[in-house]
Amino acid sequence: AQNVTVDEIMTAYKQACQKLNCKQIPKLLKQIQEFKDLAPRIDCLDLKGEKLDYKACEALEEIFKRVQFKIVDLEQTSLDEDGASALFDMIEYYESATHLNISFNKHIGTRGWQAAAHMMRKTNCLQYLDARNTPLLDHSAPFVARALRISSSLVVLHLENASLSGRPLMLLATALKMNMNLRELYLADNKLNGLQDSAQLGNLLKFNCYIQILDLRNNHILDSGLAYICEGLNEQRKGLVTLVLWNNQLTHTGMAYLGMTLPHTQSLETLNLGHNPIGNEGVRNLKNGLIGNRSVLRLGLASTKLTCEGAVAVAEFIAESPRLLRLDLRENEIKTGGLMALSLALKVNHSLLRLDLDREPKKESVKSFIETQKALLAEIQNGCKRNFILAKEKEEKEQKLQQSASMPEITVTEPLEEGPAEDSQDGSAASALEEGEEAGETLTASENGDAEPVEDGDDDRGNVTDSDSDTDEEADAGPPTSTASAPSQGNERRISVSSPGRGHKIFVVTRVETLPDRAADATRLREDADAAWKPAEPQSPAPATKPELPAPRANGAVPESAAGSDPKRGDPNDCENVAHDTPLPNGLKTDFVRALPEASSDGDGKMGSCAAEHELSCSKNERELEELLLEASQDAGQEPL
Repeated sequence: AQNVTVDEIMTAYKQACQKLNCKQIPKLLKQIQEFKDLAPRIDCLDLKGEKLDYKACEALEEIFKRVQFKIVDLEQTSLDEDGASALFDMIEYYESATHLNISFNKHIGTRGWQAAAHMMRKTNCLQYLDARNTPLLDHSAPFVARALRISSSLVVLHLENASLSGRPLMLLATALKMNMNLRELYLADNKLNGLQDSAQLGNLLKFNCYIQILDLRNNHILDSGLAYICEGLNEQRKGLVTLVLWNNQLTHTGMAYLGMTLPHTQSLETLNLGHNPIGNEGVRNLKNGLIGNRSVLRLGLASTKLTCEGAVAVAEFIAESPRLLRLDLRENEIKTGGLMALSLALKVNHSLLRLDLDREPKKESVKSFIETQKALLAEIQNGCKRNFILAKEKEEKEQKLQQSASMPEITVTEPLEEGPAEDSQDGSAASALEEGEEAGETLTASENGDAEPVEDGDDDRGNVTDSDSDTDEEADAGPPTSTASAPSQGNERRISVSSPGRGHKIFVVTRVETLPDRAADATRLREDADAAWKPAEPQSPAPATKPELPAPRANGAVPESAAGSDPKRGDPNDCENVAHDTPLPNGLKTDFVRALPEASSDGDGKMGSCAAEHELSCSKNERELEELLLEASQDAGQEPL
């Protein structure tokens, strides 16, 4: 309706109540009086706990036909079949809500669910449906399943404690294989078993890669059911981000399945295994899988029957992990030995922002150990605080970079002194910090194991180190003479280029006219080219386009794969291959290097200087080189850097 006023709504509602001979709802009248701007959707229509019979539902149409809402809350409103079907028809016709809560209505019956399914199918605006504690029985499930199969706009579906075990779950899971919109599915407290129900869920995960949150807490999945779910997880390449298996009677046997699956999951970020009797052996079975996994950021192991031995296995994972943000180890018997291992692990881990442990020290036979436990708990908290501060600083630095380098800027500058070579120690110290996501990221986990991940930025930033892929090498690459010769050329133009992820570079444009005396100019050309090859110190290298490097091991050793792939640590003989395969400094084209003769390795492992100096010491190809330099300087503006 157009140009409606609050008074009109009040009058229409009161008249409808009189006509239908039903009581007005005081809570509703109060809310209508507080309506402000009626044009967009109003935040909430809250009828929670009000008894709505059929007549009360009919009277509500006077409101729904005049205003729309974001949330319509019908929790515990004692809806019967008639009232429910009338209300759902109105909400569908007037597109009244984007979020609808119909939880704790045990008597909406088959016709109520049929109308709800019709509403799900027909409304394009309904994104969130909460039907907790509203039984979805065998005869109602087919309607809902059909609605979910035919492209529904629903993104979040809560069906906790809805008596789904058996046929209803089979129908829902089969329908959801086709669904591409649903992102969050909550199926807690449904007595789901470790056989048919889990097989259906495993099957769903094989075919649906759009669901991001699957909450299965407080069911009877058991180790047998986890095997089915792991089969489904193995098929997922993108997709599931959060898996909650809280209180499903899982043991060390199930952890062996999960340990084998984890290295293959690429999107799973939150794994909550709390309140399962996993034990020390279970954590040992899980450890290698977690170390091999490249995505898990939050791990819940609260009340999993761990002792110091299990804590040591967890500490080994923490020491290896470059991306873990949060770990919950509350309600476990972790004493001095376990805390010591965790404290040592945090000294080499730079990503963990929150480690939850019981606040009170555990009883020990040696009294002095109580004080030791307190000191270790404080140390662990300080380690997390240190990581938090480092992560915050890194995030601020990245934001500044994104603002300053949102597009490549090219400016012509006067000749200036080149900065000193980058301090390699700073680079390596900075690269030690590996942080998985924005430092402000939080995860709420309430007593019953709730896991609600907060939307965060680019979670994969955990794989990134803090030194640019080629700036370190370039900073050392130029011969010592170039610094002195650079400012001496008074008449040359310098072009500085800054672009996202590549820092700030300056190169020289050499002369563009044809030179009559080639021989006399050879030495000057060499000096110019040397100066052009060595960029100024990058102002602030961005981590956005860096290669993925494995994290350093706990003892400081570099993994073999890293040593093989990193030209800085690689064999000096690889110099030539590196020069041909990596993008050149200053955005020069790679075919520039291909035009150079084969580079001789001079044993210092530096890339960039070996190929350049070798060529520039030869004078037979000067004309060709001159043209290439000219072409490169003209093309540099258009090249993606």
